[in-house]
Amino acid sequence: MSDPESVSDPETVAAAESDDEPAVPEIDLPSDAFDAVLDALAGLAPDERIRFEGFSVGVAGDDRAADADAHYVLEPAGDDPRTGLSERDLHAALADRAAAVTDWYVFERVVGEFGPRRAFLRWIEDADGATVAERYAALTAGIERAWGQLRITATVTDRGERRYEVRHEADAGAPRGELTARDDPLDAREIVKLDGKGRYRPLKTAPTLRRGWVFPDLGPREVYELVETIYPATVANWHREREGELDVSHWRETMERQSGIYGVIKTWDRGEGHEHVNWVAEACCDDSQCLKRREWEYDDETDLDVDGGDGVFPCREPCSVVVSAARKWTRLESEQPRTYEFDLTPSEKEQLEEMIDAVADGRIDEIREADTKEGANRYRARFLRAKLFDDEGNLGGVPTDTDDPDNGE
Repeated sequence: MSDPESVSDPETVAAAESDDEPAVPEIDLPSDAFDAVLDALAGLAPDERIRFEGFSVGVAGDDRAADADAHYVLEPAGDDPRTGLSERDLHAALADRAAAVTDWYVFERVVGEFGPRRAFLRWIEDADGATVAERYAALTAGIERAWGQLRITATVTDRGERRYEVRHEADAGAPRGELTARDDPLDAREIVKLDGKGRYRPLKTAPTLRRGWVFPDLGPREVYELVETIYPATVANWHREREGELDVSHWRETMERQSGIYGVIKTWDRGEGHEHVNWVAEACCDDSQCLKRREWEYDDETDLDVDGGDGVFPCREPCSVVVSAARKWTRLESEQPRTYEFDLTPSEKEQLEEMIDAVADGRIDEIREADTKEGANRYRARFLRAKLFDDEGNLGGVPTDTDDPDNGE
């Protein structure tokens, strides 16, 4: 005998499946979308079709139409047995399928050509993995995506149009009224110039984007322009990577191209390994310093020992900040080690280590003046200086005694 719990009434199963379907919002078919369909149909041969999700539309051959006006075909026709449709019939049929039609219209006509912009906008709403019904239901509530420090929220109107809100991820829960509203993507050029403390940002992908702004209502082209203004070339390189076409320039080949004042970096590679490049990557390319995911290594055959990070978008070559810093380190690392002797208590040694860590991790501003338990506390640092430095600023009264003419550079 069959297990009674395993037997289901067909109507019950159908109802359950229906309950699993996402609630798709009511979408009106805009005249622009219908006109775009007619325009596309005008250029099709009788055996060609415009393909939407779940159906396609075409132009019937002469033997398919009963009269001159009834020459459109919708396949499959579903509950409508007709295959020859007039323009009015076609409009009615597409209006019943407005979500799929407007989805086609957005990406084929509003967004347009295949490339980084189209791929990025489709990625935001998972257009290559979710159905139209699933996406429109999610868009009604708002689909959120992170891109660096950006929080992008995509929504859909009752005409199937995409709208996007962009703000700093740290302002995710802030009411719009508390943020400065912007509408021109090029306004972002002023936003990215300085950090929250008014300091110049030489690296646009540093996690120092200032807060307090919102772009509340952008279209597809505008949101792409905004993202590219805030994080230049990140979408293009992300797209190249997805397509398997990311052209990576590793450390050695990048440094071999340097000339002028940066040509000195070539001398840092002395055939003694690549540990120095590990140090550079750890200093500059950590997630705490840059939001890109480092894909470049020492060379084609030699990977670095340092993790490349977890960023969404890739870094294809050492950037200008890395090159500039490497120039300075090349000169510093050319110095010969010397032995200096200082008398430190165990706590003083630990304090020096804590101070270096705090500076390297950017935590100095987080350490309160009253918190003297912190080694990098300002008063503790001043006490250490008063105790250990002489009037010329020498630690332990020991001169540095350098013979490097560029030491003060």
